[in-house]
Amino acid sequence: MAQAAREELALDRLYFVPAAQSPFKRDRPCAAATDRLRLLRLALAGKTWCEIDDQEIRRGGVSYSVDTLRDYARRFPGAELFYLIGADHVTSLPQWREAGELARLSHFVVVPRPGRPDSVFPAPFRGTILNGFPLGVSSSAIRERLSAGRPVDHLVPSTVAEAIRNDRLYL
Repeated sequence: MAQAAREELALDRLYFVPAAQSPFKRDRPCAAATDRLRLLRLALAGKTWCEIDDQEIRRGGVSYSVDTLRDYARRFPGAELFYLIGADHVTSLPQWREAGELARLSHFVVVPRPGRPDSVFPAPFRGTILNGFPLGVSSSAIRERLSAGRPVDHLVPSTVAEAIRNDRLYL
């Protein structure tokens, strides 16, 4: 999905920002931050156009996208900021913290899901729907497969699948 966004929008660099704690998943335990960062490093190895930014983990507590986008706007003045999300999150954008500010700071890039209607951005959000790589899989689906003892080798890089198996993550 990151590759599709990079190609379709001619992006120079993509930052992967793992959350410390999602405000929408407070009731669900997630893998330790150190494990998630290691999996990201494995998945992005050799991709020089990608960078991992652990600022939300370092901040701790509940992660809010608006705080991270403010940081990027400060660090990269004048840059157009893009925020990659799954199509299933578009309708909930108005419920995100400081939604108006979030919409002002970023152009949203939506990963379509097969069999779902095209996303319509609620005002005042603006965005682009990617053409390539419509996948019928999500991180939630991958975690469900893992907890059911099913393989994910065809869904993640082989190094990531091996690390998940070795460390018994998401079981």
